[in-house]
Amino acid sequence: MPLPKAELHLHVEGTLEPELAFELAARNGVSLRYPDTGALREAYRFEDLQSFLNLYYELMTVLRTERDFEDLADAYLARAAAQGVRHAEIFFDPQAHLARGVTMDTVVEGLWRALGRSRSTHGVSTRLIMCFLRDESAESALAILDAARPHLGRITGVGLDSAEVGHPPAKFREVYRAAAELGLRRVAHAGEEGPPEYITEALDVLGVERIDHGLRCAEDPALVERLVRERVPLTLCPLSNVRLRTVETLADHPLPALLDAGLLCTVNSDDPAYFGGYAGDNFDAVGAVLGLGPERLRELARNSFLAAFLDDEEELRARYLAEVEAYAFP
Repeated sequence: MPLPKAELHLHVEGTLEPELAFELAARNGVSLRYPDTGALREAYRFEDLQSFLNLYYELMTVLRTERDFEDLADAYLARAAAQGVRHAEIFFDPQAHLARGVTMDTVVEGLWRALGRSRSTHGVSTRLIMCFLRDESAESALAILDAARPHLGRITGVGLDSAEVGHPPAKFREVYRAAAELGLRRVAHAGEEGPPEYITEALDVLGVERIDHGLRCAEDPALVERLVRERVPLTLCPLSNVRLRTVETLADHPLPALLDAGLLCTVNSDDPAYFGGYAGDNFDAVGAVLGLGPERLRELARNSFLAAFLDDEEELRARYLAEVEAYAFP
């Protein structure tokens, strides 16, 4: 039985395994430019964030119907549950779908078909977080927020993702202010490829409650002190960082130093179909390569539930935390 954990940094579109991509392509009459699943899996090798994003958006074309989004989310939840995930906060990118003519209703209703029954089918509680593409305009983000209004009963928060460099958080000041007024939780990718200053800006200008990635905070000791003092969680994605060359090798990852500094770090999978591992795989990797022993892994699992948006279900959070404390490592 795997260590119980929450996953807080997961792009549902990034869980599209080659086999499901071909299945959905056949269902929807979409032609992929790869002869078979083996060739597509070979293409899941990237030089940097942009080369990944190019393939990521290309393969989204197979997602057309509510059933497609349901199947995508359900496949992720099954894999996550098998690796010990008990709670998942799932990102989705509506702008990428609306640009293809897929409606917000189709995306949210399809995802919710799987998320709505996830506790009974997979034993995984869920939250849905709508992300804005930072390389699109702030006006586009505001339009997406407006389009999401009928679905806010199913959307817990907003996030900010896609190409970071050249798109500082402050660009989205107005949309985050509007999201806060709607009572939505706020997170943002910052300090992955972008500088530590983007982390500070996300906190001060956008009012975010968690930093997605954030590993470059290590370059700014004063920022690290602030993150520790304010207990701002970081949703780190170690295998993703290696695949996208944010760090050269997993052995170079700053996770141990960040934990030693007192940061509320969590370990997540980001886009697991593309980056070689789901949540449990990331835990196994940091344990083996970075020498994190059982109690450090327990700390990471504990942090994941402490950082989760479970304020409306504190009894559930307490139950999950009790599972973490009671876990006996093999």
